[in-house]
Amino acid sequence: MTFSLDDHISKTPGFPKPGITFYDISPALEDAAILQKTIEALTDITQPLRPDIIAGIDARGFLFALPLALAHQTGTVMIRKAGKLPGKVFEESYALEYGEARLSVQASRGLEGKRVLLVDDLLATGGTLVASTNLIRQAGGILAGAACLIELTGLEGRARLAAKDCPVVSLQQYEF
Repeated sequence: MTFSLDDHISKTPGFPKPGITFYDISPALEDAAILQKTIEALTDITQPLRPDIIAGIDARGFLFALPLALAHQTGTVMIRKAGKLPGKVFEESYALEYGEARLSVQASRGLEGKRVLLVDDLLATGGTLVASTNLIRQAGGILAGAACLIELTGLEGRARLAAKDCPVVSLQQYEF
């Protein structure tokens, strides 16, 4: 039997604005059995990517990066919002609906030559994940791919990542 995350995602049309549906993973997080199945399903679909280390993206990506790293018997590293990490960092900007944001990873994390799997909760337009691919490469890492719980296929994020030679796996897909 294939695990479907759909029954454990709350959908709120018109939030945060008309025309947008908010996909909330909170129900999946609240149920230990569903959370366990989610991590097992993520582990299964990311196994072929052969990661050496898992990179969780600030902030919901952290929720899944650590248990996924344990399942793969790897370590984990954090990709944070700019200004949140000490020492020398690599930084990358990406576009938001109104403006720009920056992500960073510490240069001292020792990613050189390691296959890095990016993990986030949602893939929409791909801005955050594309910025993260650039960070991993700046740090000398090899991009294994990206894993998300939810993918909004109509927003073309997968195509943006494919252009960066970043394979994508996701547990649940919706058009928008």
